[in-house]
Amino acid sequence: QRETMEGGQTHAVAPSYIAWSIFNTFCCFLPLGIAAIIFSCQAQNANALGNSAEAVDASRKAKILNVLALVIGIIFIIIFIALKATYL
Repeated sequence: QRETMEGGQTHAVAPSYIAWSIFNTFCCFLPLGIAAIIFSCQAQNANALGNSAEAVDASRKAKILNVLALVIGIIFIIIFIALKATYL
C-alpha cells in the first residue's frame, strides 16, 4: 500500500490491480476477469474518495479473483496442449 496526502491528511492507497484484471479477462478466464475488473474499479473509486477500508477490501477481492483466474487459465492451457499433443 502507498500513502497519499490530500488536504493535509494522509491515507493509505490500496492497489487496484486493474491491469492484471484486464489481462486475465482477455487471456485467462473471462468470468473471473470481469469480476476482478469490477472489484478493481471499486478499489479505485474508494481510493479516490479516501475510503481506505473499502479500498483495501475491494483490492483484496480483486487480487484473489485475479490469482484464481490466472491459475484456471494456466490449467486450461495445459489441458489444451495435452489434448492437442495426444491427438496429433
